[in-house]
Amino acid sequence: MSTPASSPSPAAAASTTPFPEGFLWGTATASHQVEGGNVNNDVWLYEHVPNTMYAESSGDACDHYTRYREDIALLASLGLNSYRFSLEWSRIEPAEGEFSAVAIAHYRDMLRACHEHGLTPLVTYHHFTSPQCSSPAAAGRTPTPPPCSPATAAASPRSSATCSTSPAP
Repeated sequence: MSTPASSPSPAAAASTTPFPEGFLWGTATASHQVEGGNVNNDVWLYEHVPNTMYAESSGDACDHYTRYREDIALLASLGLNSYRFSLEWSRIEPAEGEFSAVAIAHYRDMLRACHEHGLTPLVTYHHFTSPQCSSPAAAGRTPTPPPCSPATAAASPRSSATCSTSPAP
C-alpha cells in the first residue's frame, strides 16, 4: 500500500523537521572512560581491588588525553558543532590542596582546540570520578567498593566466589 502524495510518511516528515537556530549537535565523553592513565581517581582504585563491579581496568582507554586535538578535529569533520567533555578532577588536584598547572593548561588547550574547530565546548566539572584524596582510602580507611551484580561477578576475571551478590545480612 502506498502513502498518498499529499501526506508524507512520518519518517519523511521527521527528516524535514527544522531544528531551532543555534541547536547544538554534538557528542559527549567522560574523562575516565576516554583519557586513559587516570591513576589518581577513586574508580581507578576500585578497578584494582578484588570483588567490585569493575571487570577490567580502564588502562589507556582510547588515549584521548594525548590525542584530543586529533579527536576534536574529527568531531568537527563529522559536522558536529558541540563537544561535551568532563574534567578529570584527579588530574587537576592529584593530592589534597596540590593543583597541577600542567593539567589545567591541558584542559585550557582542549577548550582552545574546540574553538579552533568551531565546536561549542560544554564542560562537566564532575562526571562520575573523584580524586582518591577525597575518598575513604585517603584517610587510611578501606574503601567500600561498589557491589557486584550476578552478571558482573560471572564476567569478571577478578570477581571470585567471594563476590557476594546476595543482600547484606
